[in-house]
Amino acid sequence: MSTTDILFYFLSALAIFSAIMVLVSRNPVHSVLWLILVFFAISGHYILLNAQFLAIVNLIVYAGAIMVLFLFVIMLMNLNAETEPQKHMWMKLAGVISGGCFLMVLVSLVRQATDMQNKSVLMKTGDIGLIKNLGKALFSDYVVPFEISSVLFLSAMVGAVVIGKKD
Repeated sequence: MSTTDILFYFLSALAIFSAIMVLVSRNPVHSVLWLILVFFAISGHYILLNAQFLAIVNLIVYAGAIMVLFLFVIMLMNLNAETEPQKHMWMKLAGVISGGCFLMVLVSLVRQATDMQNKSVLMKTGDIGLIKNLGKALFSDYVVPFEISSVLFLSAMVGAVVIGKKD
C-alpha cells in the first residue's frame, strides 16, 4: 500500500465522518465547522488527483467565503432549540425513507464501479490539472467567453451596488 493510497483512505474517512457530523450535530455552528472540514478533505482529494488549481479554488471559495457567509447567516438568525418548530413524525419518516433510497443508490454505484487503474493512465503524465494548462486554454481557445463572463460579473457587481444603495 503506497502513501497515496493511505492518504486517500484517510481523507475519505475524514470526509465521510465530517459529513455525518454535519448531519448529526445539533448546533448549527458546529455543523458549519464540520462542513469546513469536509471541504478541506475534498481539497486533499483534489491534490491527490494532481488538480492543484481546483484544490486552491475549493479552499478559497467554499471553505473561505461561503462558509463565512453561512456562519454570519446562522449567527444573525439566532437559532435556538426552543424557538425551532418540532417536525411531525411523518416528516421524519419521509426523511428516513428518502435517505435510505439515497443510500441504496450509492451502494449500487459503488458495487458497479470498475477498477480505476485503467482510467488513471491519463494521470501518469503529470500535466492534468495544472494552472499552466488552464491558463493556456482560457486565454487561447476560450478567450471570448472568458471576457464575456468577466463583463457579466462586472455588471452584476454594479447592479448589486445600485440595488443596495440607499436613496
